[in-house]
Amino acid sequence: MGFNCGIVGLPNVGKSTLFNALTSTQAAEAANYPFCTIEPNTGRVGVPDPRLEKLAGIARSQKIIPTQLEFVDIAGLVRGASRGEGLGNQFLANIRETDAILHVLRCFEGEVTHVEGSVDPVRDAEIVETELMLADMESLERRVTASGKRAKGGDKEAKAELEIMERALVVLRDGKPARVTEISKEEAPIFRRLQLLTAKPVLYVCNVAEHEAATGNAHSAKVAEKAAAENAETVVISAAIEAELAQLADPDEKREFLESLDLEEAGLNKVIRAGYRLLGLLTFFTVGPKEARAWTVGQGATAPEAAGAIHTDFQRGFIRAETIDYDSFVALGGEQGAKDAGKMRQEGKEYVVQDGDVFHFRFNV
Repeated sequence: MGFNCGIVGLPNVGKSTLFNALTSTQAAEAANYPFCTIEPNTGRVGVPDPRLEKLAGIARSQKIIPTQLEFVDIAGLVRGASRGEGLGNQFLANIRETDAILHVLRCFEGEVTHVEGSVDPVRDAEIVETELMLADMESLERRVTASGKRAKGGDKEAKAELEIMERALVVLRDGKPARVTEISKEEAPIFRRLQLLTAKPVLYVCNVAEHEAATGNAHSAKVAEKAAAENAETVVISAAIEAELAQLADPDEKREFLESLDLEEAGLNKVIRAGYRLLGLLTFFTVGPKEARAWTVGQGATAPEAAGAIHTDFQRGFIRAETIDYDSFVALGGEQGAKDAGKMRQEGKEYVVQDGDVFHFRFNV
């Protein structure tokens, strides 16, 4: 699997409601979007993709298996977490292991007590980010000394690491997250190895009241401004609506409920897709009479790496990838039609996977 989003936020912002809605919805719709609980706070959900059902219909596939994304409900954070306040140490350890952060922000008024005494999502986001920046600074300051000694001894790798760490420290001390540090393509692997909390991509999830789910409100608008300035993403949902939707088993009832609120789809679908984009992922497909299946790889993956996502033997013995782009597969009525029209390509080891590619891998082990 290897791709996961940590759901974070202050207490009483709707974080656990969102996670519970994700898990119960996916459990209820196991036929379409399988969900499995790995640990009490971890679950995998199917990524909604209408292309998959279209492909399955053309190939008359018996089963439909979507690609999946993992969500982790991270322990709640409070001011002072970087110094171990509340469940700070547990929070920081858990978030370090995730690939991206879904930051749930309270954007609704109401009787539920806010830990900071008032509703201000931008302030809340800054509290969490400040704690993460302080933790990153402490981590780097410890490591700079050790890398400095190795660099003076002629260790080239330590020298390169030291330059990047010092650059990141300047950014953090200026009150900015590590992800805005200027890093070259060659330096990116070293930067990733530092495992900085504020280097992770962020999606702000604005939790609004039910009547504001379709339009958002003044609070979510301020979050959108912040996200735009940081090159981050934002999604507006109502966790209360998602919790209600999770209780409805009948698809028609769900559709009617959403229409009554002027919503085109469940907010959870938007969250899942945004999380997928956030991680820089793309989808390829394998299609046949037994099953139509979606698979996940990172952007820039080669054909052998895509084959390896299915089975390591496919990558080890990769010969070629018979490839049809999604639009041609649909327009020409499937594999045979695409082949007859000359739209099936034979791609080799250097081919870079494109989103929507339909593959049939040839391999020999």
